[in-house]
Amino acid sequence: MSILSVQTALQAKGFDPGPLDGVWGRKTIAAVIAFQQAHELIPTGALDAHTERALFMGASPPGVADTLVWMDEAKRLMGTREVSGHGSNEIILQWADDLDLHYPDDDIPWCGLFVAHCIGATLPSEALPSNPLGARSWLKAGKACAPSWGAILVFWRGSMAGWEGHVGFCAGMDEDAFHVLGGNQSNSVSIARIARDRLLDARWPVTSPIPPQGTLVASAPAEAALSENEV
Repeated sequence: MSILSVQTALQAKGFDPGPLDGVWGRKTIAAVIAFQQAHELIPTGALDAHTERALFMGASPPGVADTLVWMDEAKRLMGTREVSGHGSNEIILQWADDLDLHYPDDDIPWCGLFVAHCIGATLPSEALPSNPLGARSWLKAGKACAPSWGAILVFWRGSMAGWEGHVGFCAGMDEDAFHVLGGNQSNSVSIARIARDRLLDARWPVTSPIPPQGTLVASAPAEAALSENEV
C-alpha cells in the first residue's frame, strides 16, 4: 500500500510513524510533521509534492502521488454500521469525541460526521465547516472543484430549496448517478448511487492539491437502484 510505503520510509529515516499498518493515523501524521520540520518544509502533516520528493529522494514509489489519505480512511471504514434500537456504535461516537463535537446518539444523521472524521483525522491543517454535522454546511468547506475521485459531494434531500441534505465522497460515476462513499447510507458506511440532478456542489480540501481531472470508473453496477433518502 502507498501509505505503508510512506510509513516505511519515515521509519527508515528515524521518524516513528507508529505501527506499519497502512493507516493514515495520528502517529503517522505526527511523524510527517516532524520530518517536514527537520527538512525546513511547511509542517502541514499532509503528503505534498515537496514532502514526497524529500522523503523518497526525488522518486516517489508507485501510487504515492495519487494517494488521497481521506479516501483511504473512508474505504477502511466500509461496513461500519450504526446500532439499531437502544445504544450506539462506539466507533461513530468516538469520531465526534475526537473532533470535540456534541453527538450523543447514532440515530442522529451522521453523514456529515463521517466526512468530518475522514478529513479531520487525515488532514490536520484542514479547516472544517462550523457545523460539520450539517450536510449542507459542507458547501462552505474547502474549494470548489469538478466532481472527481475523492471530492466531497453535497446533495439536497427532500427539497432543493430546503435545509436537508447529504454529503459523502465521490467514488465513481455513471451516466445517471454519482457513486458516493458515505456514512448513514442504509445505516452504514457504504457506496450508494445518487442521482446527478441532486448534486448541489463538489468541494476539495484546501490543503490538498486538486489532481488533474480524468475519467472516473464506476465503482458499482450502474443498474443498482438510486438512493432517494439517505438516513
